[in-house]
Amino acid sequence: MKKGFTLVELLIVLAVIAALMAVATPMALNAVRQAKASQVAQNLNALKTSVEQYFFSEKQIPKTIDDLENYVSNFESISKSYRLKYKDDLDSTGKATVVVVYDGVDVSPAAVANQFNLAGTVTTASLYTAGDDTFTNTGNLPGATITVTKWW
Repeated sequence: MKKGFTLVELLIVLAVIAALMAVATPMALNAVRQAKASQVAQNLNALKTSVEQYFFSEKQIPKTIDDLENYVSNFESISKSYRLKYKDDLDSTGKATVVVVYDGVDVSPAAVANQFNLAGTVTTASLYTAGDDTFTNTGNLPGATITVTKWW
């Protein structure tokens, strides 16, 4: 009697492995997408807090994302993919609005909005003209709108 496996046995094992991979791969890819959306939402939350800290300590709104460098712990990784727009009404209404958006194409706005309540969808057509002017993505972007009120 010969030792070893027959061709049919090897093909059955390969078919079982292929079936398992077909089931596992979509789950893994979905987990990666959810992790990226969660990361973007957490970064938006950190930037929201940074905008508020900057406003109350510097007594002005940040004009670009680079103004927040001292207020965000992982600024180097964040600053490349996030943009900031603002509307300064501090003199007339005492309020200012800052919009922070994620400019990447690797995550959907809906996935980010599902992660946290603070993150939502921002349409580039509704963004203010002041602030960072480079947007590589158009249409709906994951973002957060922050309104700060002058108290001094």
